[in-house]
Amino acid sequence: MILMSKRFLAAACAAATALALSACSSAPSSEGNASKDGTLTVMASFYPLQYLAEKIGGEHVTVTSLTPAGAEPHDLELSPKTVDALASADAVVYLAGFQAAVDEAIEQQAPTTVIDVSPAVELVEANSSANHPSEDEDADEAQSGESATEEHADHDHEGHDHKGHHHDMSADPHFWLDPVRMASAATLVGDKLAEADPANADTYKANAQALNEELSALGDDLVAKTATCQIKTFVTAHTAFGYLADRTGLTQVGISGLDPDSSPSPARLAEISQIAKDQGVTTIFTEALIDPKVAQTLADDLGISTAVLDPIESQTDSSKDYAAVMKDNINALTTANNCQ
Repeated sequence: MILMSKRFLAAACAAATALALSACSSAPSSEGNASKDGTLTVMASFYPLQYLAEKIGGEHVTVTSLTPAGAEPHDLELSPKTVDALASADAVVYLAGFQAAVDEAIEQQAPTTVIDVSPAVELVEANSSANHPSEDEDADEAQSGESATEEHADHDHEGHDHKGHHHDMSADPHFWLDPVRMASAATLVGDKLAEADPANADTYKANAQALNEELSALGDDLVAKTATCQIKTFVTAHTAFGYLADRTGLTQVGISGLDPDSSPSPARLAEISQIAKDQGVTTIFTEALIDPKVAQTLADDLGISTAVLDPIESQTDSSKDYAAVMKDNINALTTANNCQ
């Protein structure tokens, strides 16, 4: 039985209906898979991939995200209509292994063009370094630490106990938080869209090259602005920022693990508190899609501030795209970590 919020169901059904109507009213042309109106129907599994498809495809694509704006992509479930709609899409852009529902739907429906970005982005195994811990390691560390106060325990579980949503992630999926990896994904998406729609191949490749250069420059800016950070550690709501930390040479400490729904134990909170004190951390970072109560309580106990560091798993502000939010993240990080 599939359980979905009303907001998700409405968004999913709307997307499925639109795609179904498109499939009925237009047939593929002889020039690749372009629709009758000259655009490719592209479905992206979540926002960063939607951003790539839109920037690279431009006027030649109509892009729909399988994960609605403002929704958490980790636990995505798809309605039967949305799964059926995948079969009529000209292309699907996704990250294999990140969203099980998407993996299963693609296998079931076999869309015309399937673009898996994972080969281009060099995912890091979850447990290979401090910045990419596995969920099991997080749990072990939490159990080995000293117990925190009962006040922490109360805030730990109130409104944030999602033990039924365990993820088995062998690799850290959050590659898009390293703009350089996003640049590599852009090149792959451009090449694959060019194969799917040869009539507009030159445009896709040119757009992908321009986006690659823009994202590479954003990565250079990230490195330059964090090179002088006096504080080398940052505390996040969940360990989504491992690739960003790798790019900058900083170390992230996550309250929760790769799965944002995992609940930190009192022992884990006590451990983070000690790290924050030892490293001179000035800020606990929260996220728009995660209840900030635990992070706020931890910051209050330590007498330090909170600020938002956006994992860009979903677009929470329609006026800001991926690049704009990454720039906000860079500014937030350099402020919190005293980067001169």
